[in-house]
Amino acid sequence: MNNETLKGLVIRSSRNIITARINGAQELECRIKGKVLKTDNDIYNPVAPGDIVIIERQKNSKSAMIISVEERRNCFSRFNQKGKTSQLLAANIDLVLCGCSPCSPPFRPRFLDRVLLQAEIAGIEAAVICNKIDLYDGDPDTDERLEEYSRIGYKLIRVSVKTGEGIEKLRREITGKTCVLTGQSGVGKSSIINALSPELYIKEGQINDKYDRGVHTTTMSVMFELKDASQDESSPKTRIIDTPGVRRFIPDGISAQDVITYMREFSQLSGKCSFGLSCSHRVERGCKILEAVSAGIIHEDRYESFLRITDDITGKENDE
Repeated sequence: MNNETLKGLVIRSSRNIITARINGAQELECRIKGKVLKTDNDIYNPVAPGDIVIIERQKNSKSAMIISVEERRNCFSRFNQKGKTSQLLAANIDLVLCGCSPCSPPFRPRFLDRVLLQAEIAGIEAAVICNKIDLYDGDPDTDERLEEYSRIGYKLIRVSVKTGEGIEKLRREITGKTCVLTGQSGVGKSSIINALSPELYIKEGQINDKYDRGVHTTTMSVMFELKDASQDESSPKTRIIDTPGVRRFIPDGISAQDVITYMREFSQLSGKCSFGLSCSHRVERGCKILEAVSAGIIHEDRYESFLRITDDITGKENDE
């Protein structure tokens, strides 16, 4: 048989059908060879956009088989409630972009808290991208929560795909990087990518007026390569992985006890409570987290996020 072995970059995957890019341009539809990649029962999907895969193909064939995945430097995932397992969203990432809207759909900072936590778990830099600022009339609570992300060390970029405000700032931040863009349905993830690279013509969704929330248009994680005339051929490519909008994000790969070590303003207090690492940070005297909340060092709403996240993870652990 005239088989050839190729190396490819996964740009989209759906169940057992994966599209990989070879030689920088050609796309191949691939399937997974047998169960060679299904050795980990804790993974919902064996490959994700951003993965580098080894492909076996019969010469001149339009289809191919993935026989292995190169070691990842990191991966971004979430806990899939339906499958009760980890779901890979992207691999080999330089930057997590946490998309949100201050209105239409309403601002939901607790979703952002979960995405930022997942980025910290994976050891990936993250930034908050607040879209639709042209529709925003101002709200003290929303402004306070957005500024809290800046205060604890995350980059905050306000953009409007309608007016173009902030788009060039965002472009400078992502140039030469492989990014994953995540957020709830309706915050305008696809619109942001179109604003950065209009020639892509990505389908954009609309807001459901009755429920004031987005309608799903992205059904799988897909990698897009952005065009930039200012970059030469030898420069690192700018890539964004658009992920499906979700309404609930449960962090993956962490125990409830360890959440404190991955929330930035909490982590410096880990182990310093009177009850040490056994402290629940809810009612105990001498709890440094509660003291920090009372002193305004930790925002009350971030603390509420912490409690809800640990409750979700505890419930997941009890189901296993």
